[in-house]
Formats: sequence, C-alpha cells, structure tokens
Amino acid sequence: MANKLRLGIPKGSLQDATIDLFRRAGWNIYADGRSYFPSIDDGQIECMLIRAQEMARYVDHGALDAGLTGIDWVVESGLDVASVTTLTYAKQSRRKVRWVLAVPESSEYQRAEDLEGRIIATELVEVTKRYFSGKGVDVKVEFSWGATEVKPPMLADAIVEVTETGSSLKANHLRIVDTVMESETHLIASKSALADDWKREKIESIALMLRGAIDAQSQVGLMLNVRQADLESVLAVLPALNSPTVSRLSDPEWVAVNTIVEERVAREVIPRLKAARATGIVEYPLNKVVL
Repeated sequence: MANKLRLGIPKGSLQDATIDLFRRAGWNIYADGRSYFPSIDDGQIECMLIRAQEMARYVDHGALDAGLTGIDWVVESGLDVASVTTLTYAKQSRRKVRWVLAVPESSEYQRAEDLEGRIIATELVEVTKRYFSGKGVDVKVEFSWGATEVKPPMLADAIVEVTETGSSLKANHLRIVDTVMESETHLIASKSALADDWKREKIESIALMLRGAIDAQSQVGLMLNVRQADLESVLAVLPALNSPTVSRLSDPEWVAVNTIVEERVAREVIPRLKAARATGIVEYPLNKVVL
C-alpha cells in the first residue's frame, strides 16, 4: 500500500485562507462545500476538513497525522502534539490574533481584578480559567456557543473573545481590558507520525513550502542594471536578506543586481536606486522565499 499522509484542513473561518496558502505553496485543494474530504493534487496526501477547535484532539488520537490550527486551541486542549512550524495568517490579515478580555463600554470594570465573582463568557474556557486563577481572581467561566459579543451585560459581565482588528467588539459597544493570549496558526503533528521516517519527511516538506509561501507575502524581488563604477553606491541603498546577487553582463562595464526587499520599503528604495544611477529596475512578486 502506498504511503499516505492524513492532513487536517481547518473548516470555518480559516478554511479559505488555508486553501489559498496551500495554492501558493504548490498544492491545489478542491473543496466542493458538501464533502468533508476535499481532493488535493498530491497522491501522497489525504485531506479532511476539521474544526480548528478539534484539530489537536484528532492529531493526538492518531486519526490525523498532521493538521493546521491555532495554537490557542492546542493550549486549550492540553494535548501533547508537536508544533512543526508557525504560520502567521488569519481570516482577514497576516497578523497574530488576540484573545482579549472585554467589558461593556459603560461598565465600571477597568481591570481583571474588578471582575471578582462575575460571569465570563468564552469559547476558550480552560485558558480563561488559568488567566483569572493566575491573577487570584475568582470568577465563573461559562462556555459560549457563539455570538459571544452580544452577551454582556445581560447574559455575562465580561467576555474573552478572539479578535483581529477589534472592529466587532467596538460595533457591539465593548471595551478591551486586557489581552489574555496571542495566537497564530501552527502546523501540528502527532508524535507517532514524526516517528515514521516517511511521514516526518513529508510533513517537513509541507512545512518548508508553507513557510516559504508565508515569508514571500511581505517581500518582493528587485532586479536592475548598473555600471560597475556606480555599483558601490547602488549596493549601499539595498537592504537584503543576504548579500545581493551581482552578475556580469555582456558589456564588461555593466552588471545585473538581483535582491529581495520588504514590499513596504520598495517604494522608498526604487527612487533612491534611480538616483544612484541604476537602470532597468524591475519589481516582481514572489511565490515562496525559502531561507
């Protein structure tokens, strides 16, 4: 029987972003909306859609060899699974998300200690309990099945909820009091899968390519030509992951320079390169950056 890696893809808010990440890493995953077993153009991988909240459980039990989920749900589960790599992406952004303690805007609560004896609603029950216990504050933590933002002040005194931008909390007239934890997506694997040589190599290859796709999102390539006499001044302008690549051209007085820069600084670097007498400057997108 051919080797197969059973891979969990998070169903729900992370699903589309995860499938897009795999596409940029070189794998096409096809989910038709009805099946929990999407197809993938890699005969060595079998995919299954699983809620991020349950991913660690099925990886730990061996039903899945690996999967993608937030580290928040791994911590919440308390299960012993291995984190292979971090992948900072979310539903709307390429930033970490935060689980925050939030209260009604008009309430008198200013810090966690003010909530002694109160009711806290959240999906992240165990982490929230440990947060308040660490502060010596006795509260009642209730599991919330969803729509957590609408519960204060009638159904709960405060909530612990996940946020990327804080806009949903503001829309529901809630004020952030503290950050309980930060989270980002991790590729996790079972200890038994990592003990298998073939599965470990496959998982590490997936991690490498996903990590490369993540790292490429914020960077662009630059290539340009410059006279040898002006090369030093051009190189002085360029920030780079490593030393820029300098190649000879057919005209011995000229060289080509190729490098990678952060996309956000390209708009500042390109005019400075032009001023340093670089020509034929081309900015191009990157699919993957593997360091």
